[in-house]
Amino acid sequence: MKITPDPYTSSLPKTKRPTEPSPASRNDNPSQNATQKSVQPQNVQQDTPVHFVRQKILSWFSRVGISPSMTNDPKSQRNTLERRKQIIELQKAANLQAVLNIALNVTITESESDGLDPDWFFAFSNMAEEVHSPGMQELWGKIFAVEVSKPGSFSLRSLQMLKLLTHRDAKVFAKAVSIASRRQHDTIPRILVGFHRRKGLLSFFKRPVPEQLNLASVGLSYPDLLSLQDMKLLYVSEIESGEFVEGQQTKWRCGSEQFTLESKQSGVALVYFKFTAVGSELYKLVPRKQNPAYLSALKGVLSEVFNVT
Repeated sequence: MKITPDPYTSSLPKTKRPTEPSPASRNDNPSQNATQKSVQPQNVQQDTPVHFVRQKILSWFSRVGISPSMTNDPKSQRNTLERRKQIIELQKAANLQAVLNIALNVTITESESDGLDPDWFFAFSNMAEEVHSPGMQELWGKIFAVEVSKPGSFSLRSLQMLKLLTHRDAKVFAKAVSIASRRQHDTIPRILVGFHRRKGLLSFFKRPVPEQLNLASVGLSYPDLLSLQDMKLLYVSEIESGEFVEGQQTKWRCGSEQFTLESKQSGVALVYFKFTAVGSELYKLVPRKQNPAYLSALKGVLSEVFNVT
């Protein structure tokens, strides 16, 4: 699916920076002065790291209608709360419009006649309005375009999981997708990591060979793997396929490359990490980026017991 970047941006109301009260406006009560000083931001020199950090802090909180100059006056508090609600609602509307603009630019090659489930749509909109990152908005826009063309493609459980993902989480997931393979006529992606061979008497006299590759060497670190498992996008433990018989073939596709594995002997099994049902649904959204280093390393390991073509 081709995305034409056309993000919607809206300028939020700006919050004025707090100013130091004049001497005439200060209260002569020492206790009140102490209280006020405790909440007043300290003056810092401009063009310093501290100044830039403070500016970022003020900028982020201004997006939700909060500033350090808020007072305890009931009328002023009511006005602040109303303004805060307005800022948040405007941001939610801007988020939904960004998702809409992306969905409209998704190229759909097929469509079904079944209608979209209204419950699914309103649940989707309630979650999508909370998505602020442009990268994540792109994923949500793709989801909606695909769901409209083919209702039932994405479950609400997948949406709930996606809502918990940050942009950084999505980048880690994209790494996993780049080294995931799918067997012919199978929709579940797997990360092939090596093989297991049934031990025999002659195996003690053979030169030991690595039976699994190190995923960290091809871009997916062990903490990344744990994170994906914790997010329930991958199953926790490695899984073994059924044992192959000599000459048995299976066809796989990793990214845009297809390859065939033909077993050289009986009693060998593939070892892989399997995507969960939610991970499999989200897998369909991520562009397939080729990882030549992974494919080369994988073929090197598997060539011990498989003919790889």
